[in-house]
Amino acid sequence: MDNPIVNNIPLVVSATQGEARHLDTDLPVVVTGVGTLAATLTLTELIVDAASRGIAPSCLINLGTAGALKEGVSGFFEVSWVYKHDFNDDVLEAIDGKPMLNDLVLATTGVLPEAVLATGDSFVADSATKNRLAQKASLVEMEGYAVAYVGYRFGIPVTLIKQTSDMADEKAVAEWADAVPGSSRSLGQALKTYLEKGTVVVPPYPARREFR
Repeated sequence: MDNPIVNNIPLVVSATQGEARHLDTDLPVVVTGVGTLAATLTLTELIVDAASRGIAPSCLINLGTAGALKEGVSGFFEVSWVYKHDFNDDVLEAIDGKPMLNDLVLATTGVLPEAVLATGDSFVADSATKNRLAQKASLVEMEGYAVAYVGYRFGIPVTLIKQTSDMADEKAVAEWADAVPGSSRSLGQALKTYLEKGTVVVPPYPARREFR
């Protein structure tokens, strides 16, 4: 893969070609593939390679779709808090006796409504899982936490902009597939609106002080 990173310029991050296809931006774009592993490995490889040449992006801007976990949640959101919902940090802490990093806080610009995002390596398409996740988050998807974690580890500011595509229930698969083409165009417009106000300059940081 050619490295699209340009020094001191935002890097736009998308999980799929479909979500990136109609963004209509002059900024460099990388498509990582679906899921936290693909997103983490792709971004880490690119950032390490760029750093070896003295190059770094000014920030990472992750644009993508997300399932809505609550009624009335619709449209575009800037994520202020993200966690990995399939990482049992509470159980691991009980076993190991040591705190486990999971929740990350992100600086926001106020351009878009804010949301709490749950990230996991399964496409949520059942009401039982949706209702469980809705106790803590309002959106769910598969890459946001990974992008934020990479930014945290490398000290790079991160913005997560998500557009609702489905209701994370039994109809979600068909709804997501139908929504992607239009979502890509809409995400491109949201990106332009966001950039008019400037970008965040603070990297993600752990919610719990023992990790700071």
